[in-house]
Amino acid sequence: MEILYFDTLTYAQGDMYVVASDKGLVYIGTPNAPFDEVKEWAIKPFKGYCFEENSEKLLPYKEQLTAYFKKELIEFNLPIHVKGTAFQLAVWDALKELPYGTTTTYGNIAQRIGNPKAVRAVGTAIGANPILAIIPCHRVIGKNGQLTGFRSGLAMKQFLLELEKE
Repeated sequence: MEILYFDTLTYAQGDMYVVASDKGLVYIGTPNAPFDEVKEWAIKPFKGYCFEENSEKLLPYKEQLTAYFKKELIEFNLPIHVKGTAFQLAVWDALKELPYGTTTTYGNIAQRIGNPKAVRAVGTAIGANPILAIIPCHRVIGKNGQLTGFRSGLAMKQFLLELEKE
């Protein structure tokens, strides 16, 4: 049975759950969301798991996230343990290549993964990203330059983009 460890991280936008397995980071939650969100998002891809609150296991993840929010870190070096379809993993890998402080479009991501007609599917895969900020889906905007959907809300997306601009 796989253990998913969780703890909360408090920062300027509120409290968020952080979840990891022994293999790496699994999930970063929406600020101020209930634990039910963790159950829905973090456990979907995992079979035979149990949750255990463990601040010691989550400390390295929380330290890097805190440093990012304080503008002391621009590149994460945490192990991650995400599960998804081959398409989702390709999209998430493309997102990880986006430099800090930059933005791109859904169409550009579709081209990067070699499937330029899959713009909507790219949007769906980005919306399924379980690790906000570290897999930087906030850096993807509409082709018209407007902010578009974000699991944690557009205010959080704007916060992350402005954090990286300064």
